[in-house]
Amino acid sequence: MSSEEAAAPSKAAPDEDGMTWWYRWLCKIAGVLGGISCAVSGVWNCVTVNPLNIAAGVWMVLNAFVLFLCEVPFCCQFIEFANAIAARADKLKPWQKALFYCGMALFPVFLSFSFTTLFGNAIAFATGVLYGLASLGKKGDAVTYARLQHQKQGDDERMAGTVNGAPE
Repeated sequence: MSSEEAAAPSKAAPDEDGMTWWYRWLCKIAGVLGGISCAVSGVWNCVTVNPLNIAAGVWMVLNAFVLFLCEVPFCCQFIEFANAIAARADKLKPWQKALFYCGMALFPVFLSFSFTTLFGNAIAFATGVLYGLASLGKKGDAVTYARLQHQKQGDDERMAGTVNGAPE
C-alpha cells in the first residue's frame, strides 16, 4: 500500500503543465522523429570538405543526442546520467523546452544554410513549436467566451449611456 501511495503524487506531477496525455505523446514522438532526422542529416552533412558543413553536421548529431536524451531516455541506457537528465528535462515548463529545442534546431541552419540542415532540423524545430503551443494552455470554452462578450457589450453600452446622458 505504501508504494501505491508514493506513486500517486508522482502521477499528478507531470499533469501540472496542462498537457493532455495524447499531446504529450505527440510531442515525444515528434522529438524522436526530430532526433532521427537530425542524426541522419547530420551524418550526411559531415560527408563534405567544407568546415562549416562539418560543424553544422556535428551540431545536428549533438541535437539528435539531446533530443533522444530528453524525450526517450530508455534509448540511452548505456549512459549513467541519462535518467537524471531526463528527469530534469521533464521538470522544465513547456515554454522552456520550446525555446531550447527551437534554439538548438536553428543554430545549424544559421551555421550552414543548405537543404540538408534546413530539412534535417525542421522536425526538431516542429517539436519546439509543439511545446510552445502547449505553453499557451488549453482553449477556453464557448460559454465563458460568450458570457465575457455579453458583459463587455453591457459595459460599453453603460459607458456610452453615461457619456451621452450626462450634462456637459
